[in-house]
Amino acid sequence: MKKNLTREALLKRIWIDPERCGGRPCIRGHRIWVSLILDLLASGATVRQILRDYPGLVEADIQACVAYGAEMSNERYVEIPLEASA
Repeated sequence: MKKNLTREALLKRIWIDPERCGGRPCIRGHRIWVSLILDLLASGATVRQILRDYPGLVEADIQACVAYGAEMSNERYVEIPLEASA
């Protein structure tokens, strides 16, 4: 990725909608759980492999998942606004 995004900018790529995906944190605009991406990375998948398998994603989406996971592991509350379903 050519430019570094701030933590706040990365976290804006994550969304929670109580009406979708059981209210689990997802990559904005997708129904791809943050936990799925973190599980794939933990299992040894590379960013390139994930982007190949999920062509709608970009590298910043993967970084956003890692940023979200890092915040959660710090036992901080990560404010992700809830979105109402249309």
